[in-house]
Amino acid sequence: MISRIWHGYTSKLDANTYEDLLKEEIFPGIEKKSVKGYKGIQLLRRDLETEVEFTTIMWFNNMESVKQFAGDDYETAYVPENEFIVHCCKICNTISKIRTGWSGF
Repeated sequence: MISRIWHGYTSKLDANTYEDLLKEEIFPGIEKKSVKGYKGIQLLRRDLETEVEFTTIMWFNNMESVKQFAGDDYETAYVPENEFIVHCCKICNTISKIRTGWSGF
């Protein structure tokens, strides 16, 4: 199992709107790509002092699936254009995970 982790930050004012955009447009758009081996995406939200951090964790069966989604330059972040991101990671962490005692996906 492979996870692909990304961090993006919005203003507190735009956080709810950005979360809705992720859930209602961006995540369904990713699903529509029908990437073989794509297992799903998780969204984490953390309110900080002056901004809100969003972390996405995408799950894939193998590296070939990651490359089908992101291309050969799979560590470059996939960030659809929007006006809400104040700053974000341009690189995704791609991590192999050995499943032990976790029934996740």
